Amino acid sequence: MSEGQRLFIDGAWREPDGGHYEVVDPATEGTVGWAPEASPDQAREACAAAREAFGPWSRTPAEERAAILGRAADIVRARLLPYAELARAETGATTGTARGMQVGVGAARFRRYARVEPAEWPVPPQINEAGPMGRAGVMGALAVRQPVGVVTCVTSYNNPWANPAGKIAPALAMGNTVVVKPAPQDPLSVYRMAEALEEAGVPRGVVNVVSGRAVGIGETAVSSPDVDMVSFTGSTAVGQRIAEVCGRQMKRQLMELGGKGAAVVLDDADVASAVAGIGTTFSFYSGQICTAPTRVLAQRGVYDRLVEQLVSYAGRLKVGDPREADTVVGPVISAAHRDRVESYVELGRKEGAVVVTGGERPPLERGFYVAPTLLADCANGMRVAREEIFGPVVVVIPFDEEEEGVALANDSDYGLIDYVWSADVAKAFRVARRLRAGGVGINTVGRNMEAPFGGFKRSGVGRDVGSYALHAYSEVQAIVWPG
Repeated sequence: MSEGQRLFIDGAWREPDGGHYEVVDPATEGTVGWAPEASPDQAREACAAAREAFGPWSRTPAEERAAILGRAADIVRARLLPYAELARAETGATTGTARGMQVGVGAARFRRYARVEPAEWPVPPQINEAGPMGRAGVMGALAVRQPVGVVTCVTSYNNPWANPAGKIAPALAMGNTVVVKPAPQDPLSVYRMAEALEEAGVPRGVVNVVSGRAVGIGETAVSSPDVDMVSFTGSTAVGQRIAEVCGRQMKRQLMELGGKGAAVVLDDADVASAVAGIGTTFSFYSGQICTAPTRVLAQRGVYDRLVEQLVSYAGRLKVGDPREADTVVGPVISAAHRDRVESYVELGRKEGAVVVTGGERPPLERGFYVAPTLLADCANGMRVAREEIFGPVVVVIPFDEEEEGVALANDSDYGLIDYVWSADVAKAFRVARRLRAGGVGINTVGRNMEAPFGGFKRSGVGRDVGSYALHAYSEVQAIVWPG
């Protein structure tokens, strides 16, 4: 970029009060571009613009809102290659991941919410036994989904396309307006998304994007009295602070927080399938994803084979330049995060875990790389087994009986997505229903993108994806009349 990126506020591209800061390519440590540093005043202006735009946008027919989302999907899809190259540079994702799982999924999410779904449904009539209508009063009712209002969307760094699109698209489809606060590490992609929406015809003030490294930008966008709801993806610690603000002000909230996914591998499991699924922790965003199966619980009969094959699998993965076609594991987002991940590996050693592969920094001249690392002979009480590392690190814990495996899986502060591998499907479903997690994959790490997504315990509040996202970004109103 020859000049710094501008903020997008009230339909205009604005110079940031705080100047610009460098966005760094995690693979080359070079400059990707210059991101805008908004001031708290500019964040307040964005919230006020969204409030002003809410009335007209919420009254716009759903079909017109959907048509804008459909045009945005087409624009993003047409620019997939340059958008993916920017995403790759900002995040360090491999080219295939940037195209398919970042920009491609972002476009798909706009396309998904470009279809209109019913926003009201009848409630069965009720015959009242008593009350002001008399003993035989019959009351009809209708439940109607109404937009919440202004939604502040605080997005994560691991996917600057799929994550913001998954918030913006259903929020706009329901008639809300949004203020987007992207992650400071890779905000440039989110501004490209705003450009696509502007070109698609979104009215001024409906979408606003303000970025910055200063904590005050996000705090202002969350606490503004113009904001009715906060949708946040990120760490549990930050989510708790946002939830405190929402609680004091009675704002609605949708929280997608951390995870420490348990992969329960039973004795009768297809080990190759389990290895391929667990191995995505090493390759998919280099482990920087809350849904990863990072905590493997292996039954004794399969434990040694599983560890041996995970070591072999990790050893075949090429770590390096994400632009090269055969690279599987790219860098993590920053030098500071690399240091954090490495400190957890060292902590695991001190706690008594055995580093059976990885554990050393790859011999590359530049870039923030972490080798795929497997920690065996772990115990569930170790910090490496309890805390979210958010890198290409997997811990393996042995267990004896099924009951113990379930208990270990549930002995966690988190509960986002767990996994079960077993050749006995009935057994796998039995175990899955006992796991305290928002989702469970049986013999797969794949997801159904119409199924509800969200966590138990400290992994979040609320559900989104598919029709569930439309519920998340709406209030339900009851309209009642005498029959």
